[in-house]
Amino acid sequence: MDIADFATQWLINVRSDLTRYVVFAVAVWFILWIALARPLAGRKIRPDSPGARQMLIEFGASLRSIAIFSTIGLFTFALERAGLLPGPRIAAAWGPLWGWVSLALIVVAHDAYFYWMHRLIHDPRLFRSFHRRHHKSNNPSPFTAYSFDIGEAVIQGSFIPLWVLIVPTPWWVTGVFMLHQIVRNTLGHAGYELFPARRDGRPLFDFLTTTTHHDLHHAQAGWNYGLYFTWWDRLMGTEHPDYYARFAAATRKPLLSGVEAGERAT
Repeated sequence: MDIADFATQWLINVRSDLTRYVVFAVAVWFILWIALARPLAGRKIRPDSPGARQMLIEFGASLRSIAIFSTIGLFTFALERAGLLPGPRIAAAWGPLWGWVSLALIVVAHDAYFYWMHRLIHDPRLFRSFHRRHHKSNNPSPFTAYSFDIGEAVIQGSFIPLWVLIVPTPWWVTGVFMLHQIVRNTLGHAGYELFPARRDGRPLFDFLTTTTHHDLHHAQAGWNYGLYFTWWDRLMGTEHPDYYARFAAATRKPLLSGVEAGERAT
């Protein structure tokens, strides 16, 4: 391998990560904040919205994070080229069922990794160096998804290389996982509560984190560290005590209520 191989692979990594981020962040922002802003007004979590300057800064910080992710990805590229990464070949030999099992495992494992890493970098001794950039978005937007300090970007980007070194995982699974994480990440910072509620106002799928769940973390940083699931916060006593009340308030009106009202008027 020479420098040209690494440069080419780095650009491929950047293109993949950048495409995922831009497509989903812009899509969530445009659909919720522009196209459906009026009919979804009853599902907006906070009355105010972050300004254009904040979102531009978030976008710039996310580009830096993507460059870091792409650089870390060269580690697995080098190992595979050197024949030192047998996991994907082993996983392929185990068949498609293992692929789906490994997809479930990687999501659960990433949630645990994120929870404990997230709590660690909230330690006052680490916060300013690792996590301050993300929390400068007190009122987040979809562009907040990858708005990290350099240290946090390194920690976040290291999960996939560590995982594929330990657990035989098909490459298609890592691709699907990356799509899943960016969708959940942008929705978690979307500012609108889209998750369905039960009649008592609680989340229909209460084991999943909602937009309100993560929005509360940005508003009051000592709570709600989970990424995909609520179980770690509940087990460790770190779920915000007003979470259910805030979620009920955010879902008090049905989705697209403005559209339905307009249809009734006509």
